[in-house]
Amino acid sequence: MNLKGKTLLITGSSRGIGKAIALRAARDGANVIVVGKTGEPHPSLPGTVFSAVEEIQGAGGRAIPAICDIRFEEQVLGAVEAGIRAFGGIDIVVNNASAISLTGIAGTEMKRFDLMFAVNVRGTFMTTKTALPYLKKSENPHVLVLSPPLAMESRWFRNNLAYAMSKYGMSMCVLGLSDELAGDGIAVNALWPRTAIATAAVKNLLGGDELMRRSRKPEIVADAAYFILTSPSRENTGNFYIDDEVLMSHGVCDLTPYAVDPGLPLQRDFFLHGEGDVENYCAEE
Repeated sequence: MNLKGKTLLITGSSRGIGKAIALRAARDGANVIVVGKTGEPHPSLPGTVFSAVEEIQGAGGRAIPAICDIRFEEQVLGAVEAGIRAFGGIDIVVNNASAISLTGIAGTEMKRFDLMFAVNVRGTFMTTKTALPYLKKSENPHVLVLSPPLAMESRWFRNNLAYAMSKYGMSMCVLGLSDELAGDGIAVNALWPRTAIATAAVKNLLGGDELMRRSRKPEIVADAAYFILTSPSRENTGNFYIDDEVLMSHGVCDLTPYAVDPGLPLQRDFFLHGEGDVENYCAEE
């Protein structure tokens, strides 16, 4: 199974992980609804919905730009309707767009709290809901959410409570919708990276160039997403996947090409157990 002729609606796909997923799908000849807020070049954020469309088309896919702030229902409806006009349906929704602020309660402005919940939780819920009538008509419909596995431990919440709650809200959408939509044959899964991923958010908000060098490239998440999105939807739902585990389970055992700087130890991402260095190879049998 591949993604040739499938239509993907991907939020936050003008750059980073969302764009990488779009480009991987484009190699099969997929259609992509590029959903993002950036229509004009930003001084510190590379790429726009229009430049992403050009790259997707250059990679072998078809794409349309959809300038959309997923906090607003009318804009989400507009993006979905534009996709239907262009491609006739929607087979896959990737809820990738996310807002982040790693601050404790005293340092979290309420407007930042509201932004994270509006984008991360409400945006995931609303985008999926809006596309649902079209997903039900698809032969192999998938919803993929970029959110972490659920583990109710205080260490994941302290010092960044608002962000953690909003990301767990996305994961709760996976937990509930995978059961609710199972009868419709719609797969709903989560995907989360083992390590930091080299994106604009990592560079600008979290750790600058040093953390970027200890990150993996967005392509590792895109390749893992591809395996999930090409699986039979009725047989694969309700899972909380980790990117490198997906690849290793499909025989991709050398992950060093995904490292930005293979000579440096990798930085583990939030919300995941584990100590010591991240393994780059499959465990020996």
